[in-house]
Amino acid sequence: MGNTYFHSVTLDKDLCRGCTNCIKRCPTEAIRVRDGKAKIIDLRCIDCGECIRICPHHAKLALTDSLEHLKQYKYPVALPAPSLYGQFDSAVTVDQIMAGLLALGFCKVKEVAYGAEFVSRATADFLREHSSFPKPAISSACPAVLRLIQVKFPELIRHIIPLASPMETAALIARKELAEEGYPPEEVGIFFISPCAAKVTAVKNPLGTGKSAVDGVIGIAELFGPLSKEIRKIQKAPALQRSCGGGIGWAVTGGESRMLAGLPYLAVDGIVNVSNVLEEVVMGKLKGIGFIEGLACVGGCVGGPLTVVNPFMAKARIHRLAHAKTSRDVELPAYPAWQDIRLPEKIKPMGVLRLDQDMAVALQKMEQMEQIAQSLPGLDCGSCGAPTCTALAEDIVQGQADKVDCVFKLREKVTQLAEVMVELSSKLPPSIGKG
Repeated sequence: MGNTYFHSVTLDKDLCRGCTNCIKRCPTEAIRVRDGKAKIIDLRCIDCGECIRICPHHAKLALTDSLEHLKQYKYPVALPAPSLYGQFDSAVTVDQIMAGLLALGFCKVKEVAYGAEFVSRATADFLREHSSFPKPAISSACPAVLRLIQVKFPELIRHIIPLASPMETAALIARKELAEEGYPPEEVGIFFISPCAAKVTAVKNPLGTGKSAVDGVIGIAELFGPLSKEIRKIQKAPALQRSCGGGIGWAVTGGESRMLAGLPYLAVDGIVNVSNVLEEVVMGKLKGIGFIEGLACVGGCVGGPLTVVNPFMAKARIHRLAHAKTSRDVELPAYPAWQDIRLPEKIKPMGVLRLDQDMAVALQKMEQMEQIAQSLPGLDCGSCGAPTCTALAEDIVQGQADKVDCVFKLREKVTQLAEVMVELSSKLPPSIGKG
């Protein structure tokens, strides 16, 4: 990955006030405040978007594509995430949303919800055929959760089900179908309509796939206004929907798990909550759970930082759509089976939390870090610009901070200096006098 690693979450320093809100919510402690401005540590960042959501000054941004990027391809294809459906009033149908996307300039619309149905079937088949797979098995659908495991819980990589996400699966289906219809592959551009920034990183730096089948990612917030205008113009939409309720339900917490009938599962949302659950897995506390569905955003993808409506309203909308009857036959075509969407490459740990490449030096620094951490107040107030006292201790050991960055240690130092000054003033030479 090196210097070419792309992060979709970035910082606008002009808007940053150094308020420290972001450092307290980052699940991998990837943010520091130095010289009055936040700083994102690239190797630690998992692009979960939590800092985008929490920043009161809108200084954290997601780098996504715009509708202008459609012009780069003769045949642009839209892949709407199921969460897009939850952004509109209940009177708006999936067919209308898809027709609106066509009116915006897309030549085809292929639902990610449709791809999710294939992934659900493939997951069930995979787990049935691999009964000895490490439990709990962990869903590979949320890229932020995969990055979290890479960075913070590398020992759990073997628990990740090695199947492509619904986004990648839908893109593969789209490319196959368009090729069969005679569209030149090099002239087809596939764009995912995303609720989150992590999907951008998943396309630019794919995990386990080598190269993404998606060409660009457009945020729901970027597209919502123009799409709403087009939808209002539609009197009667053609029957375009292929997905059924199960695929649409993936947009909310538990939607994926509910399609794995009979498997004891745990569906958890919110990246901090996911981190806490994964920590329990590492400690061996969740032996009765067969499957974990982890979603970085609270409520599921409907709570993504690039969505526009209240996530609770969107969730209610998704539930209605998920339980609505559709006219299409719910039987899926023969492709793809789990073998067709198996990740061709192994996901590797990032190893960014090591204090030094030399193990002996790393152990020495770890000991120093523990000593420094014990000398700090342990309040985790964030005033030093680090999220916790332990994080400050690590920064000190790495030469990126000083002990007096802690306001309490600074006060102690100032008090000591004042006492020394008082003592020195009483020992002035007789020739100077006391003034």
